[in-house]
Amino acid sequence: MAAQFGLRLRKGAATTALAAATVAALAASQAPGVTTDSSGRQTTGSPSPEMSTQADETATGNSRYYTDLPPLDSPTPTTGPGGTPGTTGAGESGIPATVLDAYKKAEAALRESKPGCNLPWQLLAAIGKVESGQARGGRVDAEGTTLGKILGPQLNGNGFANISDTDDGAFDDDSTHDRAVGPMQFIPSTWKWAGRDGNADGAEDPNNVYDAALAAGHYLCRFDWDLSNAANLRSAILSYNNSTEYYNTVMSWLSHYRKGTHEIPDGTGSLPQTPSSPGTGTGTGNNTGGTGNGRGTGGNTPSPKPTPPKPPKPGKPGKPKPGEPGGGGTTPPPPSTNPPTTPGTPTDSVHHLENAGAASLTAMAGDTFTGKLAARTETKAGKAVAKVRVRFTVVGDTDTTFTGGEKVATALTDSTGKATAPALVAGEKTGDVTIRATVVGRTVPALDRTATVTARRADALARVGTTELTCVPGGEFAEQIAVKATYRGEIADRVAGTATLVTSLLDPTQNDKGPYFKGAGDKPVRTFALESDAGGVLKLPKLYADDATGTFLLRVETEGGATLTLELTVQAPAGTSAPTESAEPDEPATPSPSES
Repeated sequence: MAAQFGLRLRKGAATTALAAATVAALAASQAPGVTTDSSGRQTTGSPSPEMSTQADETATGNSRYYTDLPPLDSPTPTTGPGGTPGTTGAGESGIPATVLDAYKKAEAALRESKPGCNLPWQLLAAIGKVESGQARGGRVDAEGTTLGKILGPQLNGNGFANISDTDDGAFDDDSTHDRAVGPMQFIPSTWKWAGRDGNADGAEDPNNVYDAALAAGHYLCRFDWDLSNAANLRSAILSYNNSTEYYNTVMSWLSHYRKGTHEIPDGTGSLPQTPSSPGTGTGTGNNTGGTGNGRGTGGNTPSPKPTPPKPPKPGKPGKPKPGEPGGGGTTPPPPSTNPPTTPGTPTDSVHHLENAGAASLTAMAGDTFTGKLAARTETKAGKAVAKVRVRFTVVGDTDTTFTGGEKVATALTDSTGKATAPALVAGEKTGDVTIRATVVGRTVPALDRTATVTARRADALARVGTTELTCVPGGEFAEQIAVKATYRGEIADRVAGTATLVTSLLDPTQNDKGPYFKGAGDKPVRTFALESDAGGVLKLPKLYADDATGTFLLRVETEGGATLTLELTVQAPAGTSAPTESAEPDEPATPSPSES
């Protein structure tokens, strides 16, 4: 089906009324504000995190977007010539098949990884429509990569945001300034930490709709936002592009898609027609998506040059007003000899960062650090600076993250100049982790903190079961041994340990006879590596006995120093005899009467 072009222009009161009605209706269906529970998650009653107006603090750099609104009729597809679904130009309801699939797969992934976010795929569709017209009408290949890059204009401060190059042109083909990239229009500096691999091809590509949709979902769900709450939803959308008009437009499409939509073939969607003006709302950037010309430069249209104001026509002389020369009244004060000054922002006065958090940070793998990361912004004289945004970044190859699974978080300094990062959650990789604090919008030396992740450990072990562990020579023990590990009275899951058949209580070396585990080729092994399960239980493999009889010792040890020693008895059936071996504690032999 050929792409249909057109535009249903609605200006003035009609546009404003539609957007306002949509926002009001959707907001009315949401829960009230949210609060924070004991785990730091947001629930009903509290405001969402404060938003920044910095261009590099948004996904798009406050880039320009499309203002085309949904059609006024039902989103149910109409039938065009030949029985194909019809469109209504830039405001069509249909979504290209691959693009729609990417949105739905992203929603499913977020439902697993961040179920409390309640991300609807329709929100991704609304943002994708506003940002790039659903990847220029679904012009993508079979893997979901756009046919040619979708690039916004250069963010060089000329009517838009001023963001110097951060990726050496790798994503946006521009080594001087950044540009918004791909179907969800991420700027490279944001993609660097927000990028995701949505199609499991091993790459994180902002030009791929699967990668971009999943990244957008994670971006919207950071800070543990619950998007079923109106306040959180508004904060999330504004964090993508900080403009009230942008928020209203996205909400209009969100409401429309929630009423129903339909799939259309890739490449047949209509192209958006009406980009926002530079500086619309609080955003200052530009984003125009593409023109469907393959390579695409975003379909940019140059901004009109400002028309110089006409000089005023000379009027008839009138009577001077009081205060004017010859007008009587009070004499105006003489002009100041000091040139006018532009007040600086609080950020401009920041000279350095100081540590304001815990002196040391240590946590066991999988646990949340009890100490908090915090930094204080100060002037050169050491005076605290409030209302400054500080960015905290987990540096390097580590799986330690902030609450919510993100490696970047931004916080606003309070009246004491202190910015506190979200809780830090230790990953499974042990060792030191660097967390770097920087000031958003100002270049000052970074503040690096070190957090240490230790291995999971247990401080107590107890056998599960009480049956005597006995066996006949050459046989196998009937019961498979299980040991429960705890740490400070709580279940110790995923703790590494070993089970060893030892020589004696005083000699922990491996015994060379008696009970054994079976290794490769059923060869006897007497040391076995273990790990506790989700319930803290270490399940030992089945034990076998050789021909030696007697009492033998099995020692189980875990990370953290927990130790448990169990007795194993191997004895011949009644009425038979066999050589006896023992692994009792080493004690001096009792002399016989003749020896004494």
